[in-house]
Amino acid sequence: MLFGPVGVGKTHVAQALGHLAVRQGAHVRLAKTSRILADLAGGHADRTWDKRIRELVRPDVLILDDFAMRQLGASQADDLYELVSERQGRSLIITSNRAPSDWYPLFPNPVVAESLLDRLINTSHQVIMNGPSYRPNKRPKNPTDKPDKPPVR
Repeated sequence: MLFGPVGVGKTHVAQALGHLAVRQGAHVRLAKTSRILADLAGGHADRTWDKRIRELVRPDVLILDDFAMRQLGASQADDLYELVSERQGRSLIITSNRAPSDWYPLFPNPVVAESLLDRLINTSHQVIMNGPSYRPNKRPKNPTDKPDKPPVR
């Protein structure tokens, strides 16, 4: 689990770990958690949920980016529970802007939350990433800003 404020490099580190795993022959899948949940919801609608969950269980490493970004619906929480349960013993990398202790209120059913988060939190390595965002350094300069130093002639 990699968690910390926006822009500190959580996704970058998760991608690097995934890249390392691929170089060692592992099959890796990275996706935003919201996309995974939307895909599984589509599986409920068209009756392909079993096939879709198998596709998510199959990779050696699954990276869930932006986990616990917003409140979950009951079906989403159940889908996450099933995914984590089915992947038990397989590598899972999670990035989140929230600390795991802040995840509980995002689940509508406290029993599902406790069971799911117990599986995640108690078997994980947690990396707290603090510091300033790297993103402001990448923003283009506003042409109307005054330069810090006069140009060299």
